[in-house]
Amino acid sequence: MHHDLAQQTALVTGATAGIGRATALALAARGADVVVHGRDERRAADTVRRIEALGAKARFEPADLSDPAQVTALADRAGAVDVLVNNAGIFHFARTVDTTPATFDAHIGINLRAPYLLVQALAPGMAERGRGAIINVSSGAAGTPGLGSGVYGATKAALESLTRVWAAEFGPAGVRVNAVAAGPTRTEGTAAYGDAFESAGQAVALRRLADPEEIAGAIAFMACSEASYVNGATLAAMGGQPALG
Repeated sequence: MHHDLAQQTALVTGATAGIGRATALALAARGADVVVHGRDERRAADTVRRIEALGAKARFEPADLSDPAQVTALADRAGAVDVLVNNAGIFHFARTVDTTPATFDAHIGINLRAPYLLVQALAPGMAERGRGAIINVSSGAAGTPGLGSGVYGATKAALESLTRVWAAEFGPAGVRVNAVAAGPTRTEGTAAYGDAFESAGQAVALRRLADPEEIAGAIAFMACSEASYVNGATLAAMGGQPALG
């Protein structure tokens, strides 16, 4: 493994489980020190131990991303960040007529406003230092309509749009901003949907769910020097679309 992220600090939101934890470990394996964001202290401690076992440094910084003040405070405590991974997100599926204002606001606050505030706070420092990588975790729901995923998909579509805007804004200063659209992935969160979610893996060309490490590998690639000329892109890590038969 190349250590091309050595002496760099990464902030990964939602890093205590699933894709976020796998991403934190993937970045640590490439030499980065990691600021582990989450809300579960026990799971965070496990993530920190795993990172330290790889020879990298890690620290836990809790925050409720639905609270703008806590998001700003998280950015302040994170300090000089070289890699920002906006991974944390929520998904509560419901059709439009069954979506409450509280559910709508929660999706906007966590999936969209929190990444916006973190980029607003941290990207200028990256620009001053002349380098940085921001990776926003999106979803196939951003471009494919799904019953019950309207608000979730809308936040991810907006995040992909902001990815392109931020790439144009901060690219001249050496800061790359990209997105990774994750396909159906087996995580602690999706496990709650049981067999209904397992069947989602059969809808992609690879005919299976992704493991978190597979999505994390795509995110880590976007953070590393191998992707040094990739900016404003959304990488589809979705298992491929099956042919129409």
